[in-house]
Amino acid sequence: MIEIKNNILYFDGCNTLDLAKEYGTPLYLYSENLILSKLNEIKSSFLNKYDNTRAAYAGKAFLTKYMCKLIEKEGLSLDVVSGGELYTAIEVDFPAERIEFNGNNKSIEELEMALDYNIGRIIVDNVYELERIIELCREKNTTSNLLFRITPGVMSDTHDYITTGKKDSKFGIPLDEDILFPAVKKAIKSEYVNFLGFHFHVGSQLHNNLSHVGALDVVLKLIEKVKILFDFNIKEFNMGGGFGIKYTEEDDPMPISYFVDPLMKRLDSFCQNLGIVRPSVVMEPGRFIVGEAGIQLYTIGSIKEIPGIRTYASIDGGMTDNIRPGLYQAEYTGLIANKASDKSNKTVSISGKCCESTDILIKNIKLPNPESGDIFAVFSTGAYGYSMANNYNKIPIPGVVLVKNGKSELIVKPQNYADMISRELIPKHLR
Repeated sequence: MIEIKNNILYFDGCNTLDLAKEYGTPLYLYSENLILSKLNEIKSSFLNKYDNTRAAYAGKAFLTKYMCKLIEKEGLSLDVVSGGELYTAIEVDFPAERIEFNGNNKSIEELEMALDYNIGRIIVDNVYELERIIELCREKNTTSNLLFRITPGVMSDTHDYITTGKKDSKFGIPLDEDILFPAVKKAIKSEYVNFLGFHFHVGSQLHNNLSHVGALDVVLKLIEKVKILFDFNIKEFNMGGGFGIKYTEEDDPMPISYFVDPLMKRLDSFCQNLGIVRPSVVMEPGRFIVGEAGIQLYTIGSIKEIPGIRTYASIDGGMTDNIRPGLYQAEYTGLIANKASDKSNKTVSISGKCCESTDILIKNIKLPNPESGDIFAVFSTGAYGYSMANNYNKIPIPGVVLVKNGKSELIVKPQNYADMISRELIPKHLR
């Protein structure tokens, strides 16, 4: 969906220079065709290939009313991690039975919202939360479906900040038998909750399946132990997500089948040997679906040359609309959209406009000679750019535009200055 015509970058049939002129910059762009291609891969390699499976889109990657409606239309479930994400789904009448709620510190208000909307399942992250859910269900005279997120104690080959399956993690119930199995017993015996099984998430932006396979081995032992201790067969297993995408030329992302096929084969064999029905299997892809489907456009402003050291080309956005490079050294690539075919013969660092030295979007990228007014496009920004956007330095959050087959439509209005300060109040003694 990325093309170059007459030295100009096109995205899903749209001229990016025209988009920058019409909607302004900075600007988030999403290709619906690229999103659909990823959803189709999930369907063909997982949902249609294996019986009794589900895919829940991890909304934290990018969640808007549009994404909720598209995911609903395409038959996927939705994974939320906050009351705000759940509220977004409720506002567009997303089917309650297809919502699951993750997160390590769900508030009482968030749990009540989930129970009142009768969502499909809550993924319990700790024993404290289990107690709160049972208590709330008793008060409301209702029941809730639960999975337990475990900490499998595996290491993942990714940045430490996005590794979530190691033993020392804020996420998940530890594998301590004195903690986990009493909680399982309580959930099985409670009349207010339906214990379904186990969930893990081992990390993000993964390019090998070793941590998934290792975590599955842990779950298989738990399945067997739960059957022995409680004569209970789990009904659902959730493998999380974390499947990597392509950010730069160094990335070599693997297809969905590379991750799921070994797990399904191992799980099927295990269940046959144990003489039990294979549980339902769920995945939670987020970045995989939207990461490469998004790009960002910026306008280059000031250019600073430090002879013999570096050239900085400053853009009209930065860590307010994409904090990932500053937060955990995420790497991106891009090009000058109005010089898309020109020879890249100058090494430049793309710097944001925030008052922070860490606000460097891309270090040492080869580009045609940049000039003020050029439009700079950054690729694979569909995951966590808009989701993590902020108003540091009182910079408004950009709008989001959907593109498809040469047509564009605004799906999130850009903030203006008035929007940004609309919730601020002046105390009485200063009025």
